[in-house]
Amino acid sequence: MSTRAALLIEYDGTGFIGWQSQRAAQGVAVQDVLEAAAARLAGGAPVASAVAGRTDAGVHAAGQVAMIELPVIFPVARLAAALNYHLRPHAVVVLRAAPAPVGWHPRFAAIRRTYRYLILNRRTRPALLSGRAWHVAAPLDVTVMQAAARLLLGRHDFSAFRAAACQAANPLRTLDRLDVARADERIEIVAEARSFLHHQVRNMVGTLKLVGEGRWPVARVAEVLDGRDRRAAGPTAPAEGLCLTAVGYAADPFADAEKEQSE
Repeated sequence: MSTRAALLIEYDGTGFIGWQSQRAAQGVAVQDVLEAAAARLAGGAPVASAVAGRTDAGVHAAGQVAMIELPVIFPVARLAAALNYHLRPHAVVVLRAAPAPVGWHPRFAAIRRTYRYLILNRRTRPALLSGRAWHVAAPLDVTVMQAAARLLLGRHDFSAFRAAACQAANPLRTLDRLDVARADERIEIVAEARSFLHHQVRNMVGTLKLVGEGRWPVARVAEVLDGRDRRAAGPTAPAEGLCLTAVGYAADPFADAEKEQSE
């Protein structure tokens, strides 16, 4: 008998080597600390996890989704609190736990992933947002950045915006949303798609920054997209500004669990 559970997780990616465990890497992954906490609930037996999105080193999450299978019976209603107890002092928190439906997988069942990239656009360096935003001192024009962002919407070959180490077999992706908005000194870029290529969001942000600084005309973004050459696009934006905010499912295990509890 076992307990399969879906987990809604938030974490500060600072200091982690990313989500995924890497035996050859120096450092700790978010997956490492989650599985270690789960093992404490399973009498020390190893517990494997699956995840919706394998975030890179330094990338944060406010709505990551994972699944674990404990080799013991454990009340799912108590699972989040129990895991959080053993996750301390790491900056990783389980927000919710729900029974995982039969055949459900957090990665392959996902129909939408939403990322937010935060830029602090002011001359002085950040204090409160250190490690949480890309500090850009030069003034950025959000209007032209949004105009350039619209050129990337839809289904395209995003080879110009994928990392050299990207392992995806197909560079075609459908970008459903890419919004650029300013609130005083903060610029938020929200990207939404079923799936993204490795570094796609950060590479798009780095390109939009060049447009916002006036170094590139808006039309050049379309030319780069059509050219499919990573070397022609902008730089990769730093990891610390990126946050996975939500993962969407046709059948959301957390919503279904809440509905069952209310009935």
